[in-house]
Amino acid sequence: MNDNDRTGGGRWAPGEQILWRYRANGGDGFHICRPVTVVEDSADLLAVWLAPGTECVKPVLADGTPLHREPLATRYTKPRTLLRDRWLGTGVLKLARPGEPWSVWLFWERGWSFRNWYVNLEQPRTRWSGGVDSEDHYLDLSVYPDRSWRWHDEDEFARAREVGLMNAAQAASVREAGRRAVRVIEAWGHPFPDGWPDWRPDPAWPVPALPGDWDRTPAHVSS
Repeated sequence: MNDNDRTGGGRWAPGEQILWRYRANGGDGFHICRPVTVVEDSADLLAVWLAPGTECVKPVLADGTPLHREPLATRYTKPRTLLRDRWLGTGVLKLARPGEPWSVWLFWERGWSFRNWYVNLEQPRTRWSGGVDSEDHYLDLSVYPDRSWRWHDEDEFARAREVGLMNAAQAASVREAGRRAVRVIEAWGHPFPDGWPDWRPDPAWPVPALPGDWDRTPAHVSS
């Protein structure tokens, strides 16, 4: 995962390893980093595989408490630190279309029984030579094989707004992005009818390593 410039927004080949990162909301630098393997990289879609056991970076409270265990009232105000940890459970396939303010993740149970899609509302990703960067927008949706869906984390979204992690205009933009995503779901648009639940990773792909300079700040080359 070197940082050589890709001229003209060059594409990654299947099997290449890149970083999928999120910037800290309301702060500087990155607080989430996941090494992934490229499945497809075209003008219409970036698909990557987060393999089980991958070493990732995630935020925790300064005392080591996982964020989801902290009461919502103080979850976004207590000091934080970063933890290197392994991705547990089954892997995740992430799908992202250029310019869309969300990515779609696929989850399976053990034995490859498909569970659901997860629509992660986020800033449209910026590409650089070593991967893609974004910012999570708290609000998410789960989508099920019977085409039903539901919202996730509306309480976290409201709390982030209350503590100043996004302003009114940003919150309104995220809500509108969510409504757009719902319209795609209800129309059963891409990527839901595209057969991705039947996809399987190449067993020859190694689990990507987390580089020591995972948080480097490169020149972004394209979106």
